[in-house]
Amino acid sequence: MTLAGSLFATPEDYMLPCLTKTLFGVECFGCGLQRAAVLLFRGEFTAAFQMYPAIYTLILLFALIFTRNLIRIPHYSKILYILVAINLALIVGNYFLK
Repeated sequence: MTLAGSLFATPEDYMLPCLTKTLFGVECFGCGLQRAAVLLFRGEFTAAFQMYPAIYTLILLFALIFTRNLIRIPHYSKILYILVAINLALIVGNYFLK
């Protein structure tokens, strides 16, 4: 280990372990989300999608919810339900594919 490696922390140093995987040995529906977020911040967009496919639709969902408080969005309810359904499908599908 180099001096620079011991002085500077990386995002991986602050990742929380999955409690479900630690206790029961089974991955949860959110396993991979932290690693996908780190990959996204590093600019590795394809790797982030491969790690957790719902990462982009979750960003869209939270952006929609946040902007709803700032501006009026036409057909907000329909868009919200569609994004929630897409996220659920991606999360559950990813869980069963692992």
